[in-house]
This record gives sequence, C-alpha cells and structure tokens, in this order.
Amino acid sequence: MTETFRNLVAWQKARILARDIYGSTKTFPKDEQFGLVAQLRRAAVSIASNIAEGKGRGTQRDFRHFLMQARGSLYELETQIELSKDMEYLSDGDVPRLLKACDELGRILNGLINSTEN
Repeated sequence: MTETFRNLVAWQKARILARDIYGSTKTFPKDEQFGLVAQLRRAAVSIASNIAEGKGRGTQRDFRHFLMQARGSLYELETQIELSKDMEYLSDGDVPRLLKACDELGRILNGLINSTEN
C-alpha cells in the first residue's frame, strides 16, 4: 500500500461530490440548515474522510473496513438526495447529476472493496 489516499480515484471523486453537495444545498430553506443540509454535507464529507482514514491505517483489513464505511455513507447520501428531491429542495438538474456521481463512485468503491478481499 505505497500510494497515498490522494492518488485514489475514489477519494478524488468523493471530494468532487462533496463540493457538489455543498453547492447544491446552498439554496435549501434556512430551516433545513441544521436538518437535511447538515445531513447531506456530513454524509458527503464522510465518504472522502473514510477513504483517507482507511488508507492511512496501513492494513488491507482496515482499508476494507473504512471503504465499507464510505460506501455506507454514500448510500446515506443517495437517500438524502432522494428525500431532498421529494421535498423539492433540489433542482431537476441537480438530482440526476448528483445521483449519477453517486452511482459512479459506488462502482469505484465496490471495485476497491473487492480488490481488498483475500
């Protein structure tokens, strides 16, 4: 495990997704600031953070564990995007773009998880 987390495509894509989530939630109602906005942002940040933390642990077993945590946060994020759509907080253009990014990141994470199996 010589490469750093910064070299991982999954981490790079997770950062982009987090930035997109921050941008897309700027227009949410103020009363959602500590609700759905906070949840969306926390889940998005958690994906990249778990990838980095897992890579930093130094063992394949730990890396796999944190990749699975990142995948769980990704699924949370997808659910929160869908809820935001239901509440009509996200624009019609944002939802498919964000879900497509989630889908792509999910495939990358699944590939990484599979690569860490014994």
